[in-house]
Amino acid sequence: MPGFKLKVNGREYRVEAPADITLLDLLREYLGLTGTKEGCGKGECGACTVLLDGQAVNSCLIPAAKAEGAEVLTIEGLAAPDGKLHPLQEAFITGGAVQCGFCTPGMILSAKALLDSNPRPCREEIKVALSGNLCRCTGYAKIIAAVEKAAAVMAAADGKN
Repeated sequence: MPGFKLKVNGREYRVEAPADITLLDLLREYLGLTGTKEGCGKGECGACTVLLDGQAVNSCLIPAAKAEGAEVLTIEGLAAPDGKLHPLQEAFITGGAVQCGFCTPGMILSAKALLDSNPRPCREEIKVALSGNLCRCTGYAKIIAAVEKAAAVMAAADGKN
């Protein structure tokens, strides 16, 4: 079995796993990071979204070998080391943007990729950034509002520094 070396949530890993394993399965089955969900397994729902070197990707479509030497961020690594939730996590909770929660990790990581590249997106830019993430429980209004709120909170925090 080949070994994969990657950094996940700031921690270095060397994992022995089958050569044909996906990043999703490596995260869930070998690293125990089950916050990343498998929805469709075809890259259509976004439930498995993680950040790979800062880019939102469907981990069900990424061979683990492509993540060799890369940095991966999953929902488990988003909160601060002291446990303080990221503004996106806070906004999703306080804004009622979480219903069943299955799509939430992927939605939040897609939103993080957006806010990292565009700290002050307009509503349409948020919709486009989240267009690869499906939610069966909501009408997306609260999800979009949560991203808007997190962007405002993050912008205000940046202005204080």
